[in-house]
Amino acid sequence: MIVPFLWMISTSLKSYADSMQIPPVWIPPELHWDNYAKVFDKIPFMEYYLNTLLMTAGRTVGQLLICSIAAFAFACMRFPGKNIIFIALLSVLMVPSQVVMIPSFVIMRDLGWLDTFYALIIPGMFSAFGTFLLRQFFLGLPRDLEEAGKIDGCSYFGIFARIYLPLSRSALVSLAIFTVMASWNDLQWPLIMTSSDEMRVLSIGVSTFQGQHSTDYPLLMAAAVMTTLPLIIVFIFLQRYFIEGIAMSGIKG
Repeated sequence: MIVPFLWMISTSLKSYADSMQIPPVWIPPELHWDNYAKVFDKIPFMEYYLNTLLMTAGRTVGQLLICSIAAFAFACMRFPGKNIIFIALLSVLMVPSQVVMIPSFVIMRDLGWLDTFYALIIPGMFSAFGTFLLRQFFLGLPRDLEEAGKIDGCSYFGIFARIYLPLSRSALVSLAIFTVMASWNDLQWPLIMTSSDEMRVLSIGVSTFQGQHSTDYPLLMAAAVMTTLPLIIVFIFLQRYFIEGIAMSGIKG
């Protein structure tokens, strides 16, 4: 697993001639640290970085809030047509994103949201996958907790905020990691919805180093290293919660 990352770092420190050498070499004769500085000269990297950070944070906070509320409703509340609505929600997972891309573009255009953060953030603030993941986690919690909350006079919102959310930290972190990874690497949606450099994100910026006839591999890899590093750091610090959210039912001890 680590070999591609090591090769990415190695290539980012090569000259263009060294990157095209056959057979390839792992350690170049001269380390070109200036490749990282050249990335900032080629594209407005920090502006792309900030746009990506805002888009990722907005989507992640939105999914944690909206998906957790929807998951609690499907897991604990009773209302007419609950199962039918949930099945319809899950059917969204079977629809390829390319199928709804043109209707989504028309909606964003009619709302006047093209080339704005509204188009980058709001459509990604909810997902059927996030609702399904948290619903399954909530169903694994003992119903006695909900009944005890009702006896103590808690409303549904009180049960959700005071009982279910504190016990669902690992599941919420898992959803946050999935959302951060998907948003940070998203290319197709920002490429279609934005047209100015002021609204571009990192995935589009990195792709500009790949040309039709030639590719500057050292600069491409240097940009990829700086783009990938935040995700690696996030996963390293949160991997324990990530594994718990997938493997555990919600109660320990």
